[in-house]
Amino acid sequence: MSAATARRPNPSRKEATHERIVETAARAIRRSGFGGAGVAEIMKEAGLTHGGFYSHFESREGMLAEAADRAGAAGMAGLAQVAAAAPPKQALEAMLRAYLSKEHVEGVETGCAIAALGSEMPRQAPKIRRAATRRSKEMIDLVARQSPDWGQPGAHERALVTVATALGALVLARAVDDRKLSNALREAALNHLIPTD
Repeated sequence: MSAATARRPNPSRKEATHERIVETAARAIRRSGFGGAGVAEIMKEAGLTHGGFYSHFESREGMLAEAADRAGAAGMAGLAQVAAAAPPKQALEAMLRAYLSKEHVEGVETGCAIAALGSEMPRQAPKIRRAATRRSKEMIDLVARQSPDWGQPGAHERALVTVATALGALVLARAVDDRKLSNALREAALNHLIPTD
């Protein structure tokens, strides 16, 4: 047990319930979009009554902002774990292969929130968009730090292109109902982003 974990007090019942609602909402928005994530359904899925919602959040928008941030944080944590577990100088390739894997394409509910919700973001409240912007910047920075040319001129721009390409490929691979096309989209992006020498 780490020192930080040892010092952290056990969450109160209200805090634990709040966390359960946010986790449930984070899965729900990735699965069904913001419009499909109603308060009543989320509370029911969390095993709670609808009436208790307002003791945890001021509004549905507040819950959705926390859920978007949590979903983005989970995606970033997963990518960071992949990078940390990879051999030196292979972290970027490992991250891209995990991000564009068949499992990630099929794991919408637990996968990348930006890919699941990106097209809805322009119509969301500012606090929800801020959460998406923060997590997008973190993703770009993580990719840039794992790039072999980190710190060189143009490295940040290449990270922007890498993220945009991987994200677009994931969105398209999820969008089509043709498995062969979905696989081809993933493979083409990987072949472009990870050229073989």
